[in-house]
Amino acid sequence: MIIDFIDEHQLVDEKQKEEIEKLLQFAAEKENVPNDAEVSITFVNNEEIQEINKIYRGKDQPTDVISFAMEEMGEGEIEIKGTDLPKMLGDIIISIPKAIEQAKEYSHSFMRELGFLSVHGFLHLLGYDHIEEDDEKIMFSKQKEILDEYGLHR
Repeated sequence: MIIDFIDEHQLVDEKQKEEIEKLLQFAAEKENVPNDAEVSITFVNNEEIQEINKIYRGKDQPTDVISFAMEEMGEGEIEIKGTDLPKMLGDIIISIPKAIEQAKEYSHSFMRELGFLSVHGFLHLLGYDHIEEDDEKIMFSKQKEILDEYGLHR
């Protein structure tokens, strides 16, 4: 899987990005994601994610992670088909200040929180959701399974 990191503020160091890449490659393998699939991960501050949250979700507050799946069809969108096109999964946007705050709140490392948010966003790109209770159980158990098997424990 091809992962593109965007970090205009240098909020995450190279070692942390490498760890996230390994974790998501592990998750992609478990979920049978094609090798040529693409995902982008953008690290932002609270102001930036609050603006995104306000525009796209109608919530004027910062959040920890937002995902935009490319494979979901919106109303009026035209499906693009082609056998030679790589599978673009979508974008994951993570608030680093929120990740730091939540790591402290849950008494685990920043890397564990960053890993959790990355996997959470990645699973959303694959179609998992947690709006309904049954779906939440499936998604959260999948997150825990991936993080535990990878070795990124609380």
